[in-house]
Amino acid sequence: MPRYRAKIAGLYILREMLPTVVLGNLVFLFILLMFQVLRLSDFIITRGLPFSVVAQFVVYVTVSFLPICFPISLLFSILLTFGRLSSDSEIVALKACGLHMGYLLVPALVLSFLVAASTAWAVFVGSPWGNRNFEVLYEHLVNTKAVAAIQEGTFSDGFYDLVLYAGKVDHKAGRLEDVFIYDERDNKLPITIIAREGHLIEGDPSLPGRGVTLRLANGSINKTSENNYTKVDFQTYDITLANSAADSVTEKSPPSLTWDDLISERIKPLQDKGQHLIYLVEYNKRWAISLACLVFGILGVGAGTVTNRRSVRASGLIISLAIMVVYWVLYISGESLARSGAATPWIAMWTPNILFTGFGVYRLRHAW
Repeated sequence: MPRYRAKIAGLYILREMLPTVVLGNLVFLFILLMFQVLRLSDFIITRGLPFSVVAQFVVYVTVSFLPICFPISLLFSILLTFGRLSSDSEIVALKACGLHMGYLLVPALVLSFLVAASTAWAVFVGSPWGNRNFEVLYEHLVNTKAVAAIQEGTFSDGFYDLVLYAGKVDHKAGRLEDVFIYDERDNKLPITIIAREGHLIEGDPSLPGRGVTLRLANGSINKTSENNYTKVDFQTYDITLANSAADSVTEKSPPSLTWDDLISERIKPLQDKGQHLIYLVEYNKRWAISLACLVFGILGVGAGTVTNRRSVRASGLIISLAIMVVYWVLYISGESLARSGAATPWIAMWTPNILFTGFGVYRLRHAW
């Protein structure tokens, strides 16, 4: 009989938590996306990006935020559910039916395992994919939408360290007419280029930052030194505007490292000690944030059960945010210590989980 009651109670509690997890993810994703959109709004407006490109940005950013949203939504859901059960005296009623906290903890742990598995997928597969594609797309747009910055009949100062003037500009085709360029990147030998036509050629989309070329036609190059003046006429002349050697996206950033990258490094450690340390930190931090969901499951039941307030929804949100702020402060501090070599990576990254597990068990014993 107690098992049957426990099953019914477990399904009831699980059904209460699931909608809140989904709602929490949507709310926190929306908040994080708003900050990101504000940061990118100037870039989006000035570049005149089409809706399809903006949608790509949103998808990549959303996926990269999932490892943050999953744990905090889980904690919020458990705190809110058990806080409501406590305030409505349903916990007392369930205990009176012979169900101790061990039975009530099971649905929270089941949901925590599911969210932990989702978080593990997000940190090892989803987020690296989102981060990498965001980096590639952003760098590609920075280097291939140069024509958007050129205004017809206006001198564009700072255009790839050049001063450029065009009498007519076709933004869609990337074509210029009556082009004047003053190039003083070499202070000792400034160059003035005049051409009747120009065409901005976008680089290979798969190689961001590798090929914004301004192809000029029917013009001349004028060089002036101390006592010399040189004029060279040309039919076609290419100016490379993006430095292919300075491609900042050719190497993956730490958040973009995939599971295969991390595993291959553990099998064959890198000779560069600094790079090896980055991989170790990244490997441990991702497992730590995945298993933090189990920690939050225990902590949420313990903290939520003793919450006995009428404003359960507000208190649940405040408590979950406060816990997450403290956790992330410890988490980021540990990452900084590990990256600087001041602490062993696994100790630095797993310390917040150990501390919060102890605190969760302590609160759970008080609720028992």
